[in-house]
Amino acid sequence: MCKNNCNCISDILKVIYLLQKNADQEEDCILSCDKPSLGQFSCLYYNTRPVMLYTCMSNGATPWSAPTSRVAEPTTTSSVFRVEKIDNCCCTFRVLIANEDGTYTATESFFTMNLECICSIRCLGDTFIENV
Repeated sequence: MCKNNCNCISDILKVIYLLQKNADQEEDCILSCDKPSLGQFSCLYYNTRPVMLYTCMSNGATPWSAPTSRVAEPTTTSSVFRVEKIDNCCCTFRVLIANEDGTYTATESFFTMNLECICSIRCLGDTFIENV
């Protein structure tokens, strides 16, 4: 890790991006006697590893938040994001809305951040998000 001159955050976010990019839904869900594994078998898959970002300006105490909407006067913000693109020391994130049932909804709100501004990230549980 920490192979580039940006920081370890960049390396971790690149791994997350690749995991998400390579996530495939199983086309054929085998539920018969010849299924390839023991125990309960689920056809569900994950396509997102949500993250929370902590900037150096907040001393790592308060997660970064961004508007959930692209309108000029947003009233709602979220501090949960999905990695959409990463290039050297910049990363584009999609804002996610946390639902009461523990799931997330993708928004059309995006932002790009210089990764040198981030001092820590918190990875949340892998999940499936529609329309990403």
